[in-house]
Amino acid sequence: MSGPVQAATGHSAQWPDHVLTPSERERFEREGFLLVERALPHAVVDRFGTLAQRYFAELRASPESNAHTILNLHDLVGRDDAFLELVDWPMTFPKVFGVLGWHIQLFHTQLIVTPPTHPQAPAGAYAWHQDNNRMNRDFEPDVVQPRVSVKVGYFLTDVDRTGMGNLCVVPGSHRVTRQAFAEFGDDPPGAIELCARAGDAVVFDRRLWHAASTNHSTSTRVFLTYGYSHRWLRPKSAMRLDEVLGGVDPIRRQLLGATTSANAWFDPTPDDVPLREWIAEHLGSEAVAP
Repeated sequence: MSGPVQAATGHSAQWPDHVLTPSERERFEREGFLLVERALPHAVVDRFGTLAQRYFAELRASPESNAHTILNLHDLVGRDDAFLELVDWPMTFPKVFGVLGWHIQLFHTQLIVTPPTHPQAPAGAYAWHQDNNRMNRDFEPDVVQPRVSVKVGYFLTDVDRTGMGNLCVVPGSHRVTRQAFAEFGDDPPGAIELCARAGDAVVFDRRLWHAASTNHSTSTRVFLTYGYSHRWLRPKSAMRLDEVLGGVDPIRRQLLGATTSANAWFDPTPDDVPLREWIAEHLGSEAVAP
């Protein structure tokens, strides 16, 4: 990390101002994603942009990389103190627990830096997928899968027009079976490239079919993601955070994987899930119904 871990109080005092509204819930359930404009202030965007450029420069120094090599860096929390601050970010995290509920954890983080693509690379989306890889193949192909996880993606550079390495999605496809989607091939109907400004965020259902796209602009695209899941799902990131856990508040401890026992992943005690108490106190007991 950049320095010694400092005690952190989290952002819960600001959460009530950004809880998921009924209209946002309806849009999320219908389309499978939600755009949150100006989720990060300029100073925060600049801080993460500087971090991204540092890691990207390290990649570029590798003899295996070239001018078009994409940085795909996982397991961010613990690398630098800054990454801890987004774990419960007030503009986005209330949307996450509004969708998934209180029995959740951070299970995956990822930084993607996409420089301009080779001029001869085909334009548009490539590698359509649903998140969590093998999970999708282990479910039956002809049924709509359970949600299980939600991802927050932060745009750290402008992608305000198409062709800039935009995230591509098919709205509503989280309700489409793998078998049905496979019939669309590489050009699914209704696919769009999301356009956003630096500091905007997108919250999306892991079942939403999405893809990367080629970057035929002259700008390098930077995208930072935090994935949240129910606590019983095995993390995709290493999450070796013993040093961090000693300096954060109880809710962050929950999100970063603290637990009283192995069985508590499935049968939690109040100490395991302080987020439940916070939601009950601020949003009402009906919000934490079993």
